[in-house]
Amino acid sequence: MGKGTINYRLRDWLFARQRYWGEPFPLIELEDGTIKTVPQKDLPVLLPDLDEYKPTADGQPPLARAKDWVATTDPKTGAPAKRDTNTMPQWAGSCWYFLRFCDANNDTEAWSKEAEEYWMPVDLYIGGAEHAVLHLLYARFWHKVLYDAGYVHTKEPFQKLFNQGMILANSFKDDNGKYYYPNQVEKSGQDWKVSDSGTTVQTQVEKMSKSKYNVVNPDDVISKYGADSMRLYEMFMGPLDRDKPWTDEGVHGVNRFLKRAWGLFVSEDGELSSKIQTDGGSPELEKKLHQTIKAVTYDIENLQFNTAIARLMEFVNDAKKQDVIQRDWAESFVLLLAPMAPHIAEELWARLGHEDTLSYAPWPQYDESLLVEDTIEIPVQVNGKLRGRVTIPSDADKATMLDTAKADPKVAEHIEGKTIIKEIVVPGKMVNLVVK
Repeated sequence: MGKGTINYRLRDWLFARQRYWGEPFPLIELEDGTIKTVPQKDLPVLLPDLDEYKPTADGQPPLARAKDWVATTDPKTGAPAKRDTNTMPQWAGSCWYFLRFCDANNDTEAWSKEAEEYWMPVDLYIGGAEHAVLHLLYARFWHKVLYDAGYVHTKEPFQKLFNQGMILANSFKDDNGKYYYPNQVEKSGQDWKVSDSGTTVQTQVEKMSKSKYNVVNPDDVISKYGADSMRLYEMFMGPLDRDKPWTDEGVHGVNRFLKRAWGLFVSEDGELSSKIQTDGGSPELEKKLHQTIKAVTYDIENLQFNTAIARLMEFVNDAKKQDVIQRDWAESFVLLLAPMAPHIAEELWARLGHEDTLSYAPWPQYDESLLVEDTIEIPVQVNGKLRGRVTIPSDADKATMLDTAKADPKVAEHIEGKTIIKEIVVPGKMVNLVVK
């Protein structure tokens, strides 16, 4: 009588491939078919130099061409032997490379026990969604084998995984399926047309591909706007885990922001701006700075780089309106900017008189007492419809909120000559007047 069972669809892992690139197996085969491991003193087995890496006509792996490398001897007996001409799959290197980072300069072992215990496990692993099925599955398998063998002290290699989205781009294709480069087309009304022929093309946002001529060359962007602008724009495009379309207008806008930030610190003659003073800054800007420090710190810790950059933009806009920017406030802003735009941040740090890199400076801290707004803006409704907005002290009581709301000219127009039958006040949030 039959019964149900669980089928995990697991298969044995074919741990070999017929390619040149890969780690050689440390094995030799004697003439009688005996397989032996290469002695410890001869490890690692290195790939030989080859002029031709393509597959062979007889089906042998490319390493079979390295006759002198393949032919070897048994280190113990001197008997003729052959090396294995297969190589390990790419997973053999990519599944545990992070462990070597713990102790990369160690010449006696892969890593020391002390270094592995200090650095592992990995706090955050960022990779595409395609990693989750293959690479990360194999990496965990590899790590668990090392754990069972006593080489690592954690059962799992990664504490957190984050899948980043892709950067997409517009492609342009005519009715015959022919693709065009962006510089070959132009906007004509609501349509896109090939510049030299007038042929109408269809455009859509999709994955960058050489065959679709929509790959953005980073070198071209960096040459025109600089590395910081490209880096900043990639983080500003949208949430890190979303797919996002690339636009030249977007990177141009970010470049304008960096120029505005530079202008806060550096005058037209290249000297430190006269706005930067030891003291004398406004309380409003100080409050804005501490709000920015808290917001940017939170956003970076939560990988919300686009909103962190938006906060920095807001601060620059406010600072531009000020006559004085205190030096210590300017330094805090530069430190906040550094993770996103490291090159310009280092330049500004030097302009502020520092000889050491800002990498050694502590991260700015915010003052809780400076996070509370002195005034807030609230909406005022009449019969549930928005009729105005008023500014009140942040600690205003209900009576003050009502008096301020009724005194607003726009609100007054809608209650004049009418009877207020109900007053709804939500402290610090809104006022709603019900009239008839």
